[in-house]
Formats: sequence, structure tokens, C-alpha cells
Amino acid sequence: MSLNQAKYNSKKFKELVLYVAQQFGGEIRGKKRLAKLLYFVDFDFFEKYEKPVTGSVYRALPMGPFPVEFPEAIRELESDGSLSTRADQEWGEGYEPTVVYQAKREPDLSVFSKDEVAMVDRVIGKYRNLTGTELETLSHSQAPFVGTKPGEDIAYELSFYRETDFNDV
Repeated sequence: MSLNQAKYNSKKFKELVLYVAQQFGGEIRGKKRLAKLLYFVDFDFFEKYEKPVTGSVYRALPMGPFPVEFPEAIRELESDGSLSTRADQEWGEGYEPTVVYQAKREPDLSVFSKDEVAMVDRVIGKYRNLTGTELETLSHSQAPFVGTKPGEDIAYELSFYRETDFNDV
């Protein structure tokens, strides 16, 4: 399945955002952190099962892979009351505020397979203590990002060059 054949599933994407927030105690801090966790879920799943979870298109941006559907999905979650966002000024003047995504309802896990939930749990378990900057550095070192020109869409097939150890799934 090539990137062009991966079909974006808006429902799964939004429920994944809520599930990730739930797994972090109801809220996840940082746009970069959330975006990179979504990337690792989709690309790890593709590497193991040859299909993504959400089918989102990830673009190679300066801070790493970013799902192009992210802004619209967040707007939709906010408008239906499923998610709220706020900006916390954690680091003082001169620094961008940290965006905090807070789930306002339980995620609908029925949209995911057992294997998909297991992969999300694995990614969260593996990366939960990393900051957005640490996840950015990690994503920058991997074949999908390295093998993509800046500003272009990242091909899911590049995940096969990462040689991820899936013995824990």
C-alpha cells in the first residue's frame, strides 16, 4: 500500500487524539509531542502490518513529521465539545506557550482493532517520558524523515527501513 492508497480516517484520527490524551491522565502537553506520538503510531503500525492506523498524510516539516489533517481534526474535536485546548506559558517571556489538549469525553475505542490499540499502548509506553523536542530529534533520525525532502509528504513505505523491534507487541 503506497501513501497515495492509504485512506485517511477522520474518525480514527480524532479518537486517537482523545485516547492519547486519556493515556496521559486526560491531557497531553505540547502540539509537537502529540503530533510525533501520532506519527509513531501510524508508522510503527505500518511497519508491522503494512497499513496505517489513521491514514493521515505526514509532511516533513522543520520540527519533524506533522499530520496535515491535525489542525482540522483539532478544530472539529473542539467544536463538538470532545476536546479543549489552552496555552500555558510555562517557560516565560520569549518562549511560545505550550498547547495543552484536554479530552472532554472518553475515546470510542470500538473504531480500533485489538492490534491498533496494542500499538498505541506500546508507543505511549515507549515514549511517554520524552519531551516534544526529544521526539522531534528521534523522528529526525529515522528513515521516513531523512528520506523525504523538506515540505514533502512522507511515504509510509519508508518505515520499512527503520528495523523497529516489535517483540513487545
